[in-house]
Amino acid sequence: MKLFDLRGGVHPEGRKDLSAERHIRALPLPKKLFVPLQQHIGAPATPVVKVGDHVLKGQLLAAAQGTVSSSVHAPTSGVIVAMGDFPAPHPSGLPVPTITLESDGEDKWIATESVDDPFALSPENIAARVAVAGIVGLGGATFPAALKLNLSRSSGVQTLIMNGGECEPYLTCDDRIMRERAGQIVEGIRLIAIAVAAKEVLVGIEDNKPEAIAAMQAAAEGSAVKVVTMPSMYPMGSEKQIIQVLTGKEIPAGGRPADIGVLVHNVATAFAVQQAIRYGRPLISRIVTVSGGAIKTACNVEALVGTPVQELIDFADGYVQPAARLVLGGPMMGQQFTNTEVPVVKGTSGVLALTAKEIGQAEASPCIRCSTCVRACPVGLLPLEMASRIRVSDLAGAVAFGLKDCIACGSCSYVCPAHIPLVHYFNYAKGDLAGQERAKLKQEATKKLADARNERIARIERERAEAAAKRKAAREAKERAAKEAAAKVEVV
Repeated sequence: MKLFDLRGGVHPEGRKDLSAERHIRALPLPKKLFVPLQQHIGAPATPVVKVGDHVLKGQLLAAAQGTVSSSVHAPTSGVIVAMGDFPAPHPSGLPVPTITLESDGEDKWIATESVDDPFALSPENIAARVAVAGIVGLGGATFPAALKLNLSRSSGVQTLIMNGGECEPYLTCDDRIMRERAGQIVEGIRLIAIAVAAKEVLVGIEDNKPEAIAAMQAAAEGSAVKVVTMPSMYPMGSEKQIIQVLTGKEIPAGGRPADIGVLVHNVATAFAVQQAIRYGRPLISRIVTVSGGAIKTACNVEALVGTPVQELIDFADGYVQPAARLVLGGPMMGQQFTNTEVPVVKGTSGVLALTAKEIGQAEASPCIRCSTCVRACPVGLLPLEMASRIRVSDLAGAVAFGLKDCIACGSCSYVCPAHIPLVHYFNYAKGDLAGQERAKLKQEATKKLADARNERIARIERERAEAAAKRKAAREAKERAAKEAAAKVEVV
């Protein structure tokens, strides 16, 4: 199959060898699980349980709220011991609404509905079951999968791309799941293809994963699923880039993949879909890579959602030396954190403990206008120009240079010889713009409420005036009638 050129990109040191040959192992059952109500893009889920309730594994804890939301299920059986704020896996560490579940040690499943022939289900039924299972994109975006399926089907998607790129350094969770569970993944891919009525199904895997490629090719043999080997380059696993490489199509600024007839899902999401459709199992666990120079024994573990990160670190035999930085996800786009009691969530792909040598921090110096960042940008933007405008608070100018199209991959920061944290500028500016947009929406909503109030007051006054006019007219008519009647009497 012909591959198309990808602009920009970088080749960071992979460090995948630390965990690539480590088989997936199940993490011991934690005593307590901390399950946040928002592990996805959109509105947080609404609790349907209360403190003191005994729940079974897979039981619904919180239901999706609105169109863009996702439900949350019990990762094991036990008792709900608390419902309140708990530190979130986010750089701020701010608490978020969380359900605390104390395990009873039995790990007993709720009754689930299996399907003998999932390929006989209708597209709508498949999407509905995916929604019930609380599945979100496991590649990092955590967009509700069912909504993505429905939108893609209504948009007339022709090509389904399964992302097995896993271009982030250190991470090997997708590599291992493709090696060890290729059959289930391919079945999940075929079900997703039915759900969106895709005519072409491609699985893109970087060429640094030969074992995963071989396993997926063997599992896909005889089906319409085509496994494609892609060159290893960061950020090959980004949605926009994998589409461009495999199809030659480019998502328009501000657009979605569905606009060009494409849907992208992660291979781990396909496994979750297969488990939900065939066995009725909700998304309550995921594969996580625990790695980094500070970790004693790098590994790939299947961790229940809500498991404290510290338990994953302990399972990897702890630290071999002090960690200079802790990261959830990959080192390029992951989130730094300090509190190891934060829980694993649906979007947690990795837990990295990096040494000072691995970080290689250097003090930033002035931009030398070398344009290295421009050549590295996979979207074709001008990072130096955007950063120069953000530094003087000219956000409109940064937007004019394409700030909203930036995928925050960090390629520009990685190659900058002046060690300028360019992607930090962009993330800051995006947050500021989002805050301004929220303030604008709030102002517009307030204005609408004020206009509605003024209109209501004017309507009431108008109705009162009209009622008063009617009463006056009626009174005058009555008086005229009385005068006319009196005049008739006098004439008689």
